[in-house]
Amino acid sequence: MDVKREGFARKKRIRMAVIAGAVLGGIAAISFGLSRLEPAAPSVNRATVWMDGVQRGEMIRQVRGPGTLEVVPEAIRWIAARTRGRVDRRVLLPGVVVEPDTVILELSNPELEQELRDAEFQLNAQEAELANLKVTVQSDLLNQRSAAATVSSEFNQAKLQAEADKRLHAENLIGDLILRRSEVRAAELAERHELEEQRLEIATASVEAQLAARRATVEQFRALYNLRLSQKAALTVRAGIDGVLQEVSVEEGQEVTPGANLARVAQPDKLKAELRIAETQAKDIEVDQKAMIDTRNGIIEGRVIRIDPAVREGTVTVDVALIGALPKGARPDLSVDGTIELERLNDVLYVGRPAYGQAESTIGLFKVLTDGETAVRTQVKLGRSSVNTIEVIQGLAEGDQVILSDTSAWDAYNRIRLN
Repeated sequence: MDVKREGFARKKRIRMAVIAGAVLGGIAAISFGLSRLEPAAPSVNRATVWMDGVQRGEMIRQVRGPGTLEVVPEAIRWIAARTRGRVDRRVLLPGVVVEPDTVILELSNPELEQELRDAEFQLNAQEAELANLKVTVQSDLLNQRSAAATVSSEFNQAKLQAEADKRLHAENLIGDLILRRSEVRAAELAERHELEEQRLEIATASVEAQLAARRATVEQFRALYNLRLSQKAALTVRAGIDGVLQEVSVEEGQEVTPGANLARVAQPDKLKAELRIAETQAKDIEVDQKAMIDTRNGIIEGRVIRIDPAVREGTVTVDVALIGALPKGARPDLSVDGTIELERLNDVLYVGRPAYGQAESTIGLFKVLTDGETAVRTQVKLGRSSVNTIEVIQGLAEGDQVILSDTSAWDAYNRIRLN
């Protein structure tokens, strides 16, 4: 006969609960212990990382940026229309080497042709009037001179007669009345002589004034004629300087107005470099700093001559004047790379610039230990930066080897092994 056991199921449940609690507690303890352990150092192939050694000495601070070669403004000439006209023919296309007398465009203006003929007729008429005036005033002047000469002759005769009568009177050969009459006539002719001389001076000055006024009128019409003549000559558009024709801005049949740009000529051997420097690196650039421009066919020395005060698309434009002969292939719009020397730092610690290292910041770099197989993360304070190097303020010593390549994949580790 079976005997029923009381409380057996309850005891079994309690025992199972205790066992489960113990297992869970053990798992939690093991997990906590594992979390306290440092992760194993990952292995890295030495050939895949970029390392550099810390050095002490002179560090050259530089900034670098891309740019293009541009013709200096004084070597560019825009040729503008001097008068209204229509483009009859484009003689040359851009890219042709030109000289000052090289014809680029031919224009026409029938109205200007008529104005030129009118100006020529008016000038000829004024010149004829000037010639006629010269004859008239010269004739009048000669008449005045003749009258003055007659009075002068009569005055001299009267003066001689008065002197002769005075001697005769002294010898009692003539009476007082005759002497007095001679002296009065001599005095009268002396006054007339003086008046005629003054009248002659006035007549001479009047002639010069009349001729000067007429000459001014003639010159006015001559200037108008020369203007029309030069405007007609300007219908044949010439280069004006030695250089290369860069642009022709008009087409055949197009009407142009005075002042409109027709063509552009530049001297391609007079170039400057326009560099685009990142705005964060341009703060230390100054005028007259040394620069080196790489054209891919050679390197040209230069000097900073202008810094654009405005920032465009995150860059600052810096103009560099080129010094010395240009390398072969240097031409306008050629892409170049420029390096500007900011300053030279003497007796400083420096190292190659890390992938993510910024000036005046503190970053973590992996420093290679003396065994050459282990690298540990070290906090390094950086100072002033250059294109390829950066100053070390604190955290490294001369001769230390550090990893400069991107180490973001190992951010969870403070130690790595180099294979």
